[in-house]
Amino acid sequence: MTAIHKFVEQAKAGELPNLVCQVRSGWLIMGGVQVVKGYCLLLPDPVPAHLNDMDAESRLLFLADMASIGDAILELAGAARINYEMLGNLEPALHAHLFPRYASEPDDLRAKPIWFYDWSAARPFSKEEDGEFAIKLAARLAEIGIAI
Repeated sequence: MTAIHKFVEQAKAGELPNLVCQVRSGWLIMGGVQVVKGYCLLLPDPVPAHLNDMDAESRLLFLADMASIGDAILELAGAARINYEMLGNLEPALHAHLFPRYASEPDDLRAKPIWFYDWSAARPFSKEEDGEFAIKLAARLAEIGIAI
């Protein structure tokens, strides 16, 4: 069982402190470390190995949810753009990273992939610092019909 599968099981049980909400295609969580403010992951439910394992309808729903979540993050975080990544190299289970990118990022990192950041120096997710954003994001997704 991969970490992604475990996260989905924890989300279903209400045991994930960084859970934002359930969405049509799965679960939205905030990143365990906030390398940039508002970093989230979309976890499909059920969890396929990769996007190409999904039937056409499930695939379209997952991608539509991903884009709509990105719209909401842009709106709420005041980001300049969202970087979307589905790598699956370390965890052979589909999941999408949604990284808000900001005009205020350091010049030497702003135009580079997020993986150039020092992740060991990233701030861990905390309810105190990230909880309000998660609540607002869940509410916005409910307004637009993405959250369940």
